[in-house]
Amino acid sequence: MKNYLLLFSVLALLNCSKENSAVSESTKNSTVITDEKTKNLPEKPVKIPVSAQIKELNEEILDTLKSRDIAAFAQFIHPEKGVLFSMYGYVEPATDKHFSRSDFIKYSNTNTKFTWGAKDGTGQQLVLSIQDYLADWVFKKNFSGAAYYFNVFKGSGNSLNNLKTIYPGAVFTENYIAGTEEYGGLDWNSLRFVFEKHEGKYFLVAVVNDQWTV
Repeated sequence: MKNYLLLFSVLALLNCSKENSAVSESTKNSTVITDEKTKNLPEKPVKIPVSAQIKELNEEILDTLKSRDIAAFAQFIHPEKGVLFSMYGYVEPATDKHFSRSDFIKYSNTNTKFTWGAKDGTGQQLVLSIQDYLADWVFKKNFSGAAYYFNVFKGSGNSLNNLKTIYPGAVFTENYIAGTEEYGGLDWNSLRFVFEKHEGKYFLVAVVNDQWTV
């Protein structure tokens, strides 16, 4: 009788071992299949905050202006709305110079001169080519080293600022250079870029310079 009980116990242990082995193999195969499925799943896109996107665009545009790479600058212009240039903080769409992206590219490679507006204080018309306007007026200071602001106006003087009225749904940056003690801080300069979204990306719709006016 003892022999039968011993034999039965051995058989039961062997059977249990086989079942455990089968379960282990099944679990292993399941893990492999799960890993394979996970590996083939597309990665979820990382959502970058708007403020970070705009700051990167701001830096890239400044780089094109500093290096005078007009062709690169043109790629940031809104493909449908084009870009407006305002000499001062008060934007006047009826008289400020405006270009479609194609016209900007076309004329930026020529010496064709345009009237950009009147200089504050003298009323003298500013007549320059696109290349000279970007170099002599837009980037008249090294704004690459300016203080950066997102959707905030830092420079303020005695002239009106209507940017938010003209572009109510836009976002903007301000690159601000403080004035010097020698001139009582009145020689400050700001360069603002205004952006609007098009097909999921932000493009430049306005370039606004600002400074103290008389």
